[in-house]
Amino acid sequence: MPNGSLEKWLYSHNYFLDILQRLNILIDVAHALNYLHNGYSIPVVHSDLKPSNVLLNEHMVAHVSDFGIAKLLGEESTTLTKTLATLGYIAPEYGSKGLVSTRCDVYSYGIMLMETFTRTKPCDEKFNEDFSLKQWVGNSLQNAILQVIDANLVRPMDEHLTVKVQCVASVMELALKCST
Repeated sequence: MPNGSLEKWLYSHNYFLDILQRLNILIDVAHALNYLHNGYSIPVVHSDLKPSNVLLNEHMVAHVSDFGIAKLLGEESTTLTKTLATLGYIAPEYGSKGLVSTRCDVYSYGIMLMETFTRTKPCDEKFNEDFSLKQWVGNSLQNAILQVIDANLVRPMDEHLTVKVQCVASVMELALKCST
């Protein structure tokens, strides 16, 4: 894809995505997941949803890629597997028991929402077994959301600061619900 991956746009100093672009990309990903999970008689679980697997075309429309460990669910709503996805994005039931369902993709989507608006990877060195991206965002949601939002998205003197913070706080609430 001509514009590379979401990961490139999040972590390169040569590229920038504003709030609306990030929202549109993640809406595209949500549509793709909806299609995978509900658009065919057999649900498909991607199993490795993360920014490097979201590619952007010339119009910045997102496309989910890398179906190397995707699973077809068949008539069951869950399946067991020994294949593991990328650490930090794995739903707990998938990582601990190998239990795969569409909920695993929803969990990964929630983590990716958090990452996209905080510009912090779930495997960042500040996180460990006792403190995660999910906890960091959850702890900040009520009183310190500005502490976790990507500093490139909001400036203290921005005339639309309140609206931007409310928008990102809403996204973070959705992200936390997805990763529950």
